[in-house]
Amino acid sequence: MKKALITGITGQDGAYLARFLLEKGYAVYGLVARRSSCNYWRLDYLGVENDVELIYGDVTDQPSLINALEKSEPDEVYNLAAQSFVATSWEQPVLTAKVTALGVLNLLEALRITKSGARFYQASTSEMFGLIKEEVQCEHTPFHPRSPYGVAKLYGHWISVNYRESFGLYTANGILFNHESPLRGIEFVTRKVTDGVARIKMGRQKELRLGNVDAKRDWGFAGDYVEAMWLMLQQDEPDDFVIATGRTTSVRDMCKIAFDYVGLNYEDYIVIDPRFCRPAEVDILIGNPEKAKEVLAWEAKTTLEELIKMMVDADLDRVADEPGR
Repeated sequence: MKKALITGITGQDGAYLARFLLEKGYAVYGLVARRSSCNYWRLDYLGVENDVELIYGDVTDQPSLINALEKSEPDEVYNLAAQSFVATSWEQPVLTAKVTALGVLNLLEALRITKSGARFYQASTSEMFGLIKEEVQCEHTPFHPRSPYGVAKLYGHWISVNYRESFGLYTANGILFNHESPLRGIEFVTRKVTDGVARIKMGRQKELRLGNVDAKRDWGFAGDYVEAMWLMLQQDEPDDFVIATGRTTSVRDMCKIAFDYVGLNYEDYIVIDPRFCRPAEVDILIGNPEKAKEVLAWEAKTTLEELIKMMVDADLDRVADEPGR
């Protein structure tokens, strides 16, 4: 039986990946930071909370990473831990650097020190492209990150490449474009929109405040994207891959899809609020997934329309189930 260690297992991608690997017959271990309270709702939502073994540790604490590797003896390590909300990275840039950048180094060093031999996946991001240099971004597009989060992720990306080239570690970077699901945090714009649509439809709120609704993103379904993570670690040689749909859509049009689904006109409810605009905006991102299609035989299965409907349905159910309603 293969074994996998997932950092960030309580997040959106971690939960979907855990379920995917369990279905493949893996023994799945998850690294969780001990906080005043731990939130496992995503694992519970997918019905896998009792099927994974959790190990306390933190990517900022290298001894705990060594301990986790020794306990789990993994064949594969998936590093999904990060301070991953772009807006917060301007408010907490040092924390973002410690977790999202140096956390990768700590984990790579732990792998090197323990001579683990595990294959390593690093969650890179389309935010590294930032101020885009090419209309469509691929693995060779130059990077120009526009947030402390993007800069931190870029360090994690390149240190993974460096450990591959310097020490012969099997490290693969997945440059994932935006990927969403009913498990997305409420602070992310897609979930903010679908939750807002559900609340407006059910009379719980009257408006939805957003920032730059003309920003465009390449949105896919997280449940599809975790398969690409796994496929990267099944190749004979480690490499880096853009994972995307190849379609870009504005926040405005995404809102229209969500409001149309429940029979409402988005223009009656959207309020532009400058507080939600970024200090340095990434105007448009669209990925070229051809390499992933050719090498990994992977492509996105879920359309944006299907994804938004899935998320709205989940939020309608959540709002209906709120206590006291």
